[in-house]
Amino acid sequence: MSMSQQTSTIAAGPDRFTFADFAELTRLRLTSLILVTAAVGFLLFPGHAGMGVRLLSVLIGLGLVSAGATACNQVIERDTDARMSRTQNRPLPRGRITPPAALGLGTIFCALGLVVLMTKAGLPTAILAAASAAIYIAAYTPLKRRSSLNTLVGAVSGALPPVIGWVGAGGRLDGGATVLFGILFVWQLIHLFAIAWIYREDYANAGLVMVSGTDDEAGTLTMRLILLSSLTMIPISLLPSLIGQAGLPYALAALVLGLGFCAAAIHLAVRRSRVAARQLFLASIAYLPILLFVLVIDHVS
Repeated sequence: MSMSQQTSTIAAGPDRFTFADFAELTRLRLTSLILVTAAVGFLLFPGHAGMGVRLLSVLIGLGLVSAGATACNQVIERDTDARMSRTQNRPLPRGRITPPAALGLGTIFCALGLVVLMTKAGLPTAILAAASAAIYIAAYTPLKRRSSLNTLVGAVSGALPPVIGWVGAGGRLDGGATVLFGILFVWQLIHLFAIAWIYREDYANAGLVMVSGTDDEAGTLTMRLILLSSLTMIPISLLPSLIGQAGLPYALAALVLGLGFCAAAIHLAVRRSRVAARQLFLASIAYLPILLFVLVIDHVS
């Protein structure tokens, strides 16, 4: 293919940009999970404003910020995404949207989201959302090329949405928000460690520094971190009952779910295979929504 043909193909990218590409660029499934955790934080705040305009404003504003931050992230990582099998078909590596267009879309979404949050949910809510996006774009993303500590930094950003929902409901940051942050933070670690183990060669080939890539062949450190995190998940998940956010039914459910989560982690530590890592990954996807659903139901009842 000649240079002129390549240029023509790249320039034609936006014309071939579909809704599926939009969903991938903004990672709508991830954004949906973020909004679920934010809604949980909102609903758990004592005396929250209910299912009204304020909750809707928090979800719309945060959804825009999350979608925009993800688009900006993919602009930065388009070269590494092109070298990984799990991301090489994203719209930017394939040229279905140009970097300037994606960056412009991401910037507009972030700005609109922050305006909605600031005007409808208060300045503290907007500041937290901006901090989450900034950590994700300016800290987590570049750190992935330099240090395996990126997982911890990414978990901080991922644990902020329920705090944003909590503050959006009441405008103050307190112990209840801290508990929700802790649950999401530890869950993120397990979730991200499982993904990193599944795609350890993929990450290494792309030049991204993950614990699984810098670990020994047996994954000794990775498995220890997964086991430690899964064991920590049990007491962390029981804290809502201890501080009055929920009662005994939630505590029993959290204990059963936590033990099941630990079993999946132990299975991976024993097998150390991609299949076992994928099972832990799927367990993490099931665990969090169920835990949060039971928490909200028990809190409301």
